[in-house]
Amino acid sequence: MTLPEVNTMFSTDDKCRELLERLRWPEGVTCPRCKDSRVSRMKDYARFECVGCQYQFTVMSGTIFHDSHLPLPMWFLAVLLICEAKKGMSAMQLKRTLWGEHKGSYKTAWYLCHRIRAAMATAEKSMLYGTVEMDETYIGGIQRGHQDKAGHGQSKKQIVIGLRQRGGDTRFFHAEDVKSGTLAQYIKDNVSEDVDMIVTDEFNSYPGAMKQIGLTERHKTIKHKAKVYVDGNIHTNTVESAFSLLKRGIIGTWHKISAKHLEAYLEEMQFRFNRRGRSDLFVDTLRHMVTADPLTFEQLTA
Repeated sequence: MTLPEVNTMFSTDDKCRELLERLRWPEGVTCPRCKDSRVSRMKDYARFECVGCQYQFTVMSGTIFHDSHLPLPMWFLAVLLICEAKKGMSAMQLKRTLWGEHKGSYKTAWYLCHRIRAAMATAEKSMLYGTVEMDETYIGGIQRGHQDKAGHGQSKKQIVIGLRQRGGDTRFFHAEDVKSGTLAQYIKDNVSEDVDMIVTDEFNSYPGAMKQIGLTERHKTIKHKAKVYVDGNIHTNTVESAFSLLKRGIIGTWHKISAKHLEAYLEEMQFRFNRRGRSDLFVDTLRHMVTADPLTFEQLTA
């Protein structure tokens, strides 16, 4: 989907609603409150009424779009811009692109971005299998001395764990620590028990993690400290390339991310990265937006 196509195909609220209704109710409209399929369309084209419980609703009720006063064509443009930005798009850049330098509100753009990210986070994540690479990286500005080391008491660096299936999906996690128990839990929750091989570097927490979940025999290590980066099919270059894209997004696009919202940015990056070759990325994002629960500004800033 291109920008001219979105401008042409979804130029009015009615055209946008028609697509959202098909995405939310592919088998016919049902009441979001009681799930009754006996629903009538009211004279106001955008509104429905449930015969069973008399609840009146629209396609946006109880979704990410809930209570939004922004025109739907503007929403659609924002979704496309974020989907097609390989390294992400900042709220300030989105504001300038949609409203211009002196119009619109940064807070509105920021809230808009986070609601789209919240929808992306609801995407179903299948278990990783085959050959899976695992690595850790640290996000945060440079600090002086020992404070620059993650794990130091005064360090502000945040830990991100990465898992990537070769030829498959990537997972990013904002972790509290890199202890073996923590790593083992991420593997258990995201990697299939019949995985062929897990490749890591020689970080000392990985052997303990593999032992806890019974994957010691399928664990392979690449020895970066010995300046060995590829040994046949044993390497972590695939997950490191995903980390590289993430860091380019943080440095070049978002510039600064709070620890509180880091997980949301990780969800956006992995959602887009895992669907980078799909032609339905734009429509798939909208599908998640009409099936995800609302995110209020109060919830976001609590």
